[in-house]
Amino acid sequence: MSKRSMVPPNNASMVSAGKASAVSHGNASLVSADKAALLSPDKAALASPNKAFISEATPAWLKLKELTGARIALGRTGVSLPTKDILEFRMAHARARDAVHTALEIEPLRMALVGKGFEPISVASQAVDRHTFLLRPDLGRRLSVDSAQILTNLSNDTKQPLPSLAFVIADGLSAQAIQGHALAFLEALRLELPQVQEAAIVLATQARVALGDEVGEILGAELVVVLIGERPGLSAPDSMSAYLTWHPKVGRTDVERNCLSNIRLEGLSYTEAAQKLAWLIRQAKVLGKSGVELKEESAS
Repeated sequence: MSKRSMVPPNNASMVSAGKASAVSHGNASLVSADKAALLSPDKAALASPNKAFISEATPAWLKLKELTGARIALGRTGVSLPTKDILEFRMAHARARDAVHTALEIEPLRMALVGKGFEPISVASQAVDRHTFLLRPDLGRRLSVDSAQILTNLSNDTKQPLPSLAFVIADGLSAQAIQGHALAFLEALRLELPQVQEAAIVLATQARVALGDEVGEILGAELVVVLIGERPGLSAPDSMSAYLTWHPKVGRTDVERNCLSNIRLEGLSYTEAAQKLAWLIRQAKVLGKSGVELKEESAS
């Protein structure tokens, strides 16, 4: 029996495929435009020399892309993403990492607040540095001994009236968000709610949301609002949230809070967020509660 007859018929296609794979990419130009036109759109993109193995998003996908910052309709080069989109993804990831590790510049923010008529107090959590803050979330929820004493002394000062409203401006997981949005948001909120001017303003570093509970409890505030940098995403490294808690005290849980998130130029605007938060503050005082029992139903 000859060697040729020993090759099973089913393997003939494999041999042909193997030979075909040995054809260099330079021979792709041998594929005629007529044949490329008969292929599906995706295959035609690979077969046609003019397409250079690039597949673009369809008009329908491009229209959806205009409505979101999500990574959709990226197209492809062969079986991979275009180089431009890969580089943009890596840049977004680097920005998110930087946002997490960058420290809040307290002094410039404090001076800016003073310049707008506020009187901020600086405190810190029990997390002694950024590394500890990221590894030990529990330490970011409690004031350091020195900071707790500063606030206690302030609340015991009979010359100072106790505030009914306190704001904690906390770095959280994005100091960039607080550096960029906190002051502008407070100004917008002051237009909606003039009593913001008399509120206690506390600047907190290495802080989590629950730190506001201890701050509010020591100051004897009816309400505490925590402005905090959100965990960065790949499309938003500078997003800020506002958490509202009625009668704050250590041990409150998230079910007892109201949250407005994605406060930034490309998300929830300062004006709209201020209108919503002002409504929530007024309603919390009327109902004497916050969290799941207080539904945000403002007209804004």
